[in-house]
Amino acid sequence: MNWTQEYKRWQTFASLDDKLRTQLDQLQDDEQSLEDAYYKNLEFGTGGMRGKLGPGTNRMNIYTIRRAANGLATYVAEQNGHEKGVAIAYDSRYMSKEFAVETARVLGNHGIQSYVFSSLRPTPELSFAVRYLGAAGGVVITASHNPPEYNGFKVYNEDGGQMPPEEAGTVIDFVNQVENELTVEVAEQTELEAAGLLKWMDEEVDQAYLDHLKTVSVNANVTESAGDFSVVFTPLHGTAKMLVEKGLKQIGLIQVHTVAKQAEPDPEFSTVASPNPEEHQAFEMAIEKGKQLNADVLIATDPDADRLGIAVPDDDGEYQVLTGNQTGALMLDYLLSQSPSLPDNGIMIKTIVTSEFGRVIANHYGVSSLDTLTGFKFIGEKIKEYEETGQHTFLFGYEESYGYLVKDFARDKDAVQAAVLSAEVAAYWKSKGKTLLQALDELYEKHGYFLEDLQSLKMEGKSGSEQIQSIMDDFRANPLKEAGGLKVEAVEDYTTSERMKADGKVETMELPKANVLKFILEDDCWFCLRPSGTEPKIKFYYGVKTDSREASNELLQAVKTSVNEQIQQNI
Repeated sequence: MNWTQEYKRWQTFASLDDKLRTQLDQLQDDEQSLEDAYYKNLEFGTGGMRGKLGPGTNRMNIYTIRRAANGLATYVAEQNGHEKGVAIAYDSRYMSKEFAVETARVLGNHGIQSYVFSSLRPTPELSFAVRYLGAAGGVVITASHNPPEYNGFKVYNEDGGQMPPEEAGTVIDFVNQVENELTVEVAEQTELEAAGLLKWMDEEVDQAYLDHLKTVSVNANVTESAGDFSVVFTPLHGTAKMLVEKGLKQIGLIQVHTVAKQAEPDPEFSTVASPNPEEHQAFEMAIEKGKQLNADVLIATDPDADRLGIAVPDDDGEYQVLTGNQTGALMLDYLLSQSPSLPDNGIMIKTIVTSEFGRVIANHYGVSSLDTLTGFKFIGEKIKEYEETGQHTFLFGYEESYGYLVKDFARDKDAVQAAVLSAEVAAYWKSKGKTLLQALDELYEKHGYFLEDLQSLKMEGKSGSEQIQSIMDDFRANPLKEAGGLKVEAVEDYTTSERMKADGKVETMELPKANVLKFILEDDCWFCLRPSGTEPKIKFYYGVKTDSREASNELLQAVKTSVNEQIQQNI
C-alpha cells in the first residue's frame, strides 16, 4: 500500500487509541507530515527501533510497539523461553513506562513471563538483569540521547547483549510478518499480574548490580584516601542518579555533588539543548557547580546511562570536556598499568571508528586488541565468544561515542561502571599531583599525538535518506586518491567485506556487512563514512597522528577539507 492507503487504514480504524486519534486529526491538512508518518514501517533494525512519537506506521506508538513486541514474542517462543521470560526496563522519556507495559502485555498474551522494573532504570542494569535472572532476553524502552520527541525499543538476547546481525535478523523477520499492527492482541495488565506473568522488580537486582560494581575499582586505596577529591555529577534528567551516587560512595568517594536541577527525570530535558554528554553544552550546569566547588572532575551520563562524558580543569581552572577517545585512552592506560597482573591472553576491543590510540596503549602493555564494527553489540558478541572459547580474557571495551565497558557482568556499554572508574582514574592522578589533562599529555608524549574528529550531517525524511545514500554511492564510485596531502593506501567497503589496496590488490575482511566506507591513509591516518543506524544522519569520522599537537591539528583540518570538498558536490 502507498502512504495514503496506510493513512486511511489508521483513520478508519474504529478502536484507534484516543490520544493518537486526536494527534492524527491535527495532522489531516499537513500532507508532508502525514507522508513521512506513513510512507514506510518504522524500521526494526539489528538494535531494535527508534523514531519520533506520534501516530503512523513510521512513528513510535503503542501499535508499532506491539508489532515489535509480537515479533520478539514469536522469537522467544521458538527458543522455548516462556518460563525464562523477558526483562524490561525504561527511561524517563514520554510514553516509556506505557511502552514497557504494552510490551509485557503482548508477551503475556503469548504466555511469556515478563520482569519489569517498577521505575526507571539504566540500560546497563537491564543488560545485567537479563543475565542475573537467566532470562531469554530483554527490552529497554529508550531513545538514548535523542531529542525529547523520540523514543525507542532496544532488544537484548539471553547473554545480555544487543543481538548480533544473524540473531537480530530472525527477530526482524518475525516483526515483518505482522500484517496489521493495529490488531496485535494483548492481555490485560491486571490479569497478567494475577497470573504471575508480569512481575515487578527493583531492589534485589539493584543490590546485585551494585555488588558487582565494586569489582570495577582497581585500587580501593586510591579513592578511600582521597578525602579532598571532589566530583560533580549530572544524570541529565535520566536514569543514572541512584546507581552512580551509590557506586561512587561504595568505593570511598564522599564528596560527590549532584547537579540538583538535572537530578530529577524530565522527558523534556528542559535544562539542555540535547541530553548528550558528547556535546559540550550539556556540561554547562555541571561546570558552573564545578567552579563553585573547585571540583576535580565533572561526570555526565546520557538519559539511559550507557554513555558517559567527563570534564576536567585545565591550568587556568577552566573545565575542558574530553572526547570519548581521550577518556577511553586514560581509563585503558590506568587499568593496564595499575592492575596487579595481566593475563597472557588479555584483549582490548574497540570499534573501527575509534582512535588507534587505544591499540598503541594496549600494545605497550603486551595486550592484544581487536576492531569490531560500530555498535556495542559487536563488542558484546566477542566477549561471549571469548568467554566460551577461552581464546582471550576481556579487559576493556570502548567506542569513540562515549561508550565504555570495564567488567563483563553487563554486555552493553555501561556509564555507571565508567563513572566509577573515571573518578578513580582522576583521583589517582591527583594523588600524583596531576590533572587528567596532564596525564593525557604524558600519554601523547609517549605514544604520539592522536587527534580525531566527527562531523554529522542531519538529513531527515525520505529525501534525506536518499541524499545520504547518494553521498555513499559517490564516494564508492569516485574514491579519493589522497586527502590532506596523504595518499589513500586502501579503501575498506564493509558492504562487500573487501579491502581495495592502492596497488589493485583486493583482500577479504571478516567483519559483518554494513553500509560503511573507511579510507586508510598513509602515516597511520584515516577517515570513515557511516550512515547512522539510529538517527537521520550521515557521520564522517577522522583520525590522524603526528609527533606534535600543532602538526596533528593542521593535518586533521587538511584531511577534513579534502573530504568536505567531495561532500559539497552531493548537497
